[in-house]
Amino acid sequence: MQTDLFDYHLPPQLIAQKPLERRRDSLLLAVNCEKRTFEHTLFRDLRLYLQEGDCLVLNSSRVRRARIHGFKEGGGAEIEILLLNKDDNGKWNALARPARRLRPGVRLKFAGGEMEAEVIETHERGEVSIRLSGRAGRSVEAIIEEIGEIPLPPYIKAEPDDPERYQTVFASQLGSAAAPTAGLHFEQEELRALEETGVKPAFLRLDIGLDTFRPIETELLEDHRIHMENYAIDESACNLINSTREEGGRIVAVGTTVVRALESCASGGEAKAFSGDTDLFIYPGFRFQLVDCLLTNFHMPKSSLLALVCAFAGTGLVMEAYQAAVMSGYRFLSLGDACFFNFPNGRDTFK
Repeated sequence: MQTDLFDYHLPPQLIAQKPLERRRDSLLLAVNCEKRTFEHTLFRDLRLYLQEGDCLVLNSSRVRRARIHGFKEGGGAEIEILLLNKDDNGKWNALARPARRLRPGVRLKFAGGEMEAEVIETHERGEVSIRLSGRAGRSVEAIIEEIGEIPLPPYIKAEPDDPERYQTVFASQLGSAAAPTAGLHFEQEELRALEETGVKPAFLRLDIGLDTFRPIETELLEDHRIHMENYAIDESACNLINSTREEGGRIVAVGTTVVRALESCASGGEAKAFSGDTDLFIYPGFRFQLVDCLLTNFHMPKSSLLALVCAFAGTGLVMEAYQAAVMSGYRFLSLGDACFFNFPNGRDTFK
């Protein structure tokens, strides 16, 4: 499959640089996937497209203040480290800039020596493996939250006035290097109102890595190497999801990260509790087992996220929706507007 099928023209001025004052005031493009029609509305009207008995699945991962600045031991040059994730042995995968100054065994100091890092391995494209340690028994995570910066995507040039606007209101479990952006539109009032109408929330965690923003560079989509992400879904969430399906309700995924986690844990059409890594690459031809509807932001051209959306709703319809959004001046990418791909009767009943 040619990667160019997932390309479109994104005018730079449509890339959102700042969040709106109110989360719920974002635009919402509602796509009826059965009738292939579009409605231009506001995010606060999402409730009109949800039904009593639906299960709304959200990603509770919180963005780590993962961009930290330090110096090579001995008064060397400044090094910027972007922490991506930590393995079970306490080793961090990270991006370094400039990476050419680093070799295995090099030590870095942060915050006047409050935290140190030893370079374990160096890889391609600026990726490194490091081991962090805090002074006097201080928690590494606590030091990172104290000295680090929120790692905004490279296409956002403006510094945030309030870093909490790059967190969802339900974020609870620290671990992501980027926000699950579809969830940024919700305020607590919306979630409470939806519950009152019979929409049931369920939470899982998928820690997002920065590879999610990298464009696909291979000519053929199938040749792209998808990134690994850690996720967890517990028994209570699985029970709610499975009972919703048994009772005829729909599973509404809030974001591509939730789609990836749900379809990774699916077995025989049911959600199974799991904690671990996934390298699931979803692109057209994928057979969905759990997700009926998808709420998501507008994604980069030729990205794995756009390929996932096309797999879900059909490449032709998705590209028509994106063209309509461009023509109508929607705000794109992480801090932009939202799109709801709606199968009113559930995706698995649509022929």
